Amino acid sequence: MDWADELAASVDGPQVVNDSKTPSGTVHVGSLRGPVILDVITRALRARGLPTTLLYGVDDLDPMDAQALLSPDAIEREMGRPLAHVPDPAGDCHASYARHFAGIFIDTFAGLGIHPDRYYWMSDIYPTGQMDPYIRIALDRAEVVRDVYRRVANVRHPDHWLPLGVICPDCGKVGTTIASDWDGETVAVACRPDLVTWAVGCGWAGRVAPFGGAAKLPWNLEWAAQWSLFGVTIEPNGKDLATAGGSRDRSNAISREVYDREPPMNFPYEFLNIGGKKMSTSKGRGAAAHTITTVVPPEQLRFLFVRSRPESVIEFDPEGTDAIPRLFDEFDRLADATAGKEVRGELPSGHENIFRFSLLDADADVAGVADAYRPPFAHLALLAQVPGVDVVARVEAEKSAPLSGAERAELDTRLSSVRRWLEAYAPERARLEIRRDALPAEASTLRPEQRGFLRALAETARADAPASGEQWQSAIFAVAAEHGIDAKAAFNAIYLAFLGRANGPRAGWLLASLEHDFAIARLDRAGAAAEEATA
Repeated sequence: MDWADELAASVDGPQVVNDSKTPSGTVHVGSLRGPVILDVITRALRARGLPTTLLYGVDDLDPMDAQALLSPDAIEREMGRPLAHVPDPAGDCHASYARHFAGIFIDTFAGLGIHPDRYYWMSDIYPTGQMDPYIRIALDRAEVVRDVYRRVANVRHPDHWLPLGVICPDCGKVGTTIASDWDGETVAVACRPDLVTWAVGCGWAGRVAPFGGAAKLPWNLEWAAQWSLFGVTIEPNGKDLATAGGSRDRSNAISREVYDREPPMNFPYEFLNIGGKKMSTSKGRGAAAHTITTVVPPEQLRFLFVRSRPESVIEFDPEGTDAIPRLFDEFDRLADATAGKEVRGELPSGHENIFRFSLLDADADVAGVADAYRPPFAHLALLAQVPGVDVVARVEAEKSAPLSGAERAELDTRLSSVRRWLEAYAPERARLEIRRDALPAEASTLRPEQRGFLRALAETARADAPASGEQWQSAIFAVAAEHGIDAKAAFNAIYLAFLGRANGPRAGWLLASLEHDFAIARLDRAGAAAEEATA
């Protein structure tokens, strides 16, 4: 996390940090990386004592271009209209399509400890006239704008082209209009049926005064105008916008050459990938942001984004994998390290800052929070599936002390996550049904060395009484090594003895989830039964 403190140390004076989103549909979890990064930057700036304002905007006058998200009867009518003017598809009382989808996304922010000082909607800004000066400047300097597009992005517009999207007075579409002939007060407008492939204009033509919400700037100019309007000093953006000649390069040049303002500091960040590909809701890749927040608690979700530098790709595939349990394990490992406890493996650079920026409360007592007891996710996933287990009592027994109020709240949060993970994302091997009534018939396939291992593990457990998953896991490895059996064969033996199959969840946590006497008796019985079967 040194990058955030380094950025904060490189600037002086009041800062305005900004981000915005076009609400074209359901927002996947990868889109949360930007808001979390901006929140981290804001915290680092404020920690240095710099007055800092965090803004988040919704570019809801952009045209509707997501045909797959419209009902068939609405495609011809709505494609090309501003998102703020498209009806709420869910009929749940939002004022527009944009308010529906942006609202769902923004609702996740507070739960993640992200609290912008101001939200703004471009559909609210334009009608007030605040964007009128920037529209006028862009039209007066249209030749400069065309030159920027040509030099920076190799995009050539005809000499009559004006940088403006007029909302057609007849059909209400903005994606199908083209403006020309600026006379200082009005522009000539044509709503063309064939201007774009994804929407059909109505054919209207006439002159329009492009002020007070009657028109909007194209995205690159609107972005640059926002920087001037709001006084933005820092605005990171995704890698896709930071390519050579891409949106950021165009907007930077427009800011300098059209609006006479130095653009804000940039800090490009990478994608959150699933299966090696960028998450994309429109292509069916990636979980919706509002869905994943019901499975991954806020601090672990923040941790997913802040544990890697912004320029690093994050691979995250919650479907049918252990990605979520591993996320919890790594969070807990950094918590222990921050609390001064000994942990296994190499720690990432700045691990204390990573943990600090993962917390919801920017003013939290980091050392106190880090030192709290946290039951491992995988162990809770097992306890949640064992009938009749008093999870709270079992966790307190493993802690060897009552849980504090904060620890009990954390346990409740994790249990909720565990149950949702088991319902939605857990791989088959994480699901279990303990064969409690009788030794599984599959145990008859145990080899003699596995049989000996199980009996020896029972003896060790009787003597040392391992209680936690870590203690059982250590015992498994130690006994396996003593008997010259590899770990895979040892785990296989445990799974056959308790689950009747060759695989399962982490064996140490499986045994820790069971009553101690039952676990030892089953280990003994499985070893004896295997011996009888091979006699």
